[in-house]
Amino acid sequence: MKKAFITGITGQDGSYLAEFLLEKKYQVYGLTRRTSTQNYERIAGIVDNPNLTLVSGDLSDQHSLTHALKEIQPDEVYNLAAQSFVKASWDQPVLTGDFTGLGVTRMLEAVKLAVPHAKFYQASSSEMFGKVQAVPQTESTPFYPRSPYGVAKVYGHWITINYRESYDMFAISGILFNHESPRRGLEFVTRKIANAVARIVVGKQTHVELGNLDAQRDWGYAKDYVEAMWLMLQQENPEDYVIATGETHSVREFLQLSCAAAGISDWESVYKHNKQYDRPAEVDLLIGDPSKAHKNLGWKPSVTFEELVSLMVQAEIEKEQHTA
Repeated sequence: MKKAFITGITGQDGSYLAEFLLEKKYQVYGLTRRTSTQNYERIAGIVDNPNLTLVSGDLSDQHSLTHALKEIQPDEVYNLAAQSFVKASWDQPVLTGDFTGLGVTRMLEAVKLAVPHAKFYQASSSEMFGKVQAVPQTESTPFYPRSPYGVAKVYGHWITINYRESYDMFAISGILFNHESPRRGLEFVTRKIANAVARIVVGKQTHVELGNLDAQRDWGYAKDYVEAMWLMLQQENPEDYVIATGETHSVREFLQLSCAAAGISDWESVYKHNKQYDRPAEVDLLIGDPSKAHKNLGWKPSVTFEELVSLMVQAEIEKEQHTA
């Protein structure tokens, strides 16, 4: 039985990846930080699975990472943990740099010392492209990050390449564009919109407050994207991949489709602009070119943008009705 080690297992991607790997008959180990209140909401459906083991550790603590990998001896390591909210990276730039940037180095050091044969996946991000230098963005598009989060992700990306080339490690990065689901954190604009629209439908609030409606993103479904992570580690050669839909949509479109999915005919009647949600430096247009992943991995998204929006809104309406 193959063994996989996942950091960030309680997050959106980590929870979907753990489910995916358990279905593939892996023994899954998930790194969790010791906190006063544990939040296992996203992994509630698998937390009692005999093939899942939660391990205590922290990306800021080198010893805990090295010790865990030495004990477990995993075949695959997925580094998904990060301070992953772009807006928060402006408020906590040093923490973001330590966790999202240096945390990758600590994981790579742990792999090099404890399980040099293991295949390593680093969660890179489309936010690394920032002020885009080419449209669409490919694996060779230069980075121009526009937030402390994007800068930290660029560090994590290049240190992964550095370890691959310096120590002959199977260490790769997936440059994933925005990917959403009902498990997305409420601080992210897609979940925020879906949740607000649902609350408006059940009478719990009257408006959704948002920043820049013109920002455009390439949005896919998280469950599709974790399969791409796994596929990357099944290849013979370690290579980095852009994972995206190849389509771009605006925040305005997401709001319009969310309202339509909830039966709200006039989206403008429930929208309010709030300047506090505008970013100091906006990333205006992200659109990925996933053709390398199509060709080499045989990967393609299975859920359309419209289906994704509807899926998220319906999940929120069900939740809000249950807690009405």
